[in-house]
Amino acid sequence: MAEKFGGYRWVKEGYLDNRTRGVVVGEMTFAFVGPIEFYLNGDFKPDIAGRLFSFKNSQFVEDPNAASGLFDFANPQIGTVSSISFDPHPLLAPHPYIEWFSLSGDHYRIELQEGDAQLLNPADASCYEEQSRRIRETYAERSVQSPAEPRSSDQ
Repeated sequence: MAEKFGGYRWVKEGYLDNRTRGVVVGEMTFAFVGPIEFYLNGDFKPDIAGRLFSFKNSQFVEDPNAASGLFDFANPQIGTVSSISFDPHPLLAPHPYIEWFSLSGDHYRIELQEGDAQLLNPADASCYEEQSRRIRETYAERSVQSPAEPRSSDQ
């Protein structure tokens, strides 16, 4: 299993939502390919579990090489969370880290700069509610397991 995507600079912005236990849904916008929906089985790491965060990549580059690097990037991305955290390693400075495996076994990783992502409070997260619900309902049957019940909104 080779890492297929380390090109964090091609990720413009997005959000990921783990308010339903056992599933992460969201959308990210990439250079060349545009918005990609996500349905990943698993949870964020404990530092942000049960929350929703949005991000805007300060290192984004509208690079023409993205076309060849992302030509086979599936939409939607369906797979399994490996690690999603704002503090992924005790020996490194805290920073947003997103890692997953696709159903076909491709390994993807995105590391953002500290400050590029924000955990949203329930009021701000509500603007993503409809899109997150639609993604969960649309892709749940294509995933390897069903999501659990939504977490309480007091996160």
